[in-house]
Amino acid sequence: MSSKTKIVVLHMKEVIYTAIFLVLAILMIALLVLMFGPDKDKETAATQATVSEDARYIAGVYTTAIELNDNNFDVQVTVDSSHINSIKLVNLSETATAMYPLMEPTLENLASQIYSSQSTDHITYEDDNKYTSMLLLEAIKSALSKAALS
Repeated sequence: MSSKTKIVVLHMKEVIYTAIFLVLAILMIALLVLMFGPDKDKETAATQATVSEDARYIAGVYTTAIELNDNNFDVQVTVDSSHINSIKLVNLSETATAMYPLMEPTLENLASQIYSSQSTDHITYEDDNKYTSMLLLEAIKSALSKAALS
């Protein structure tokens, strides 16, 4: 029997380096597949489509100034991406409140209708508050146009 025995000598340092490089190579390939795989694009497009379908506004607080006989005050509209959250009068002085007593009740009436429909379309108002309602409704529409997505 003539068997030729071969002895292979491996240095431990070379084995450890090789194992580390193999693990890093496998991690790099897995990361590339996850980042650039075809499913990633479909999920991102579906998420963006869902967000863009619901989004109507840029979230924030928007104001429109109103001036009536040297009395200045603002209509403040707060929105998130898809809802009108609040509508209120800001910087309304006591003088303006006394001179225009229908301003606050009219705004509350308009705001409740806008909250329920989330739109300024088909808003109804009483004949005795007609001009006050029209003034406030135009100010609200102006603030919402600032908030609207293009």
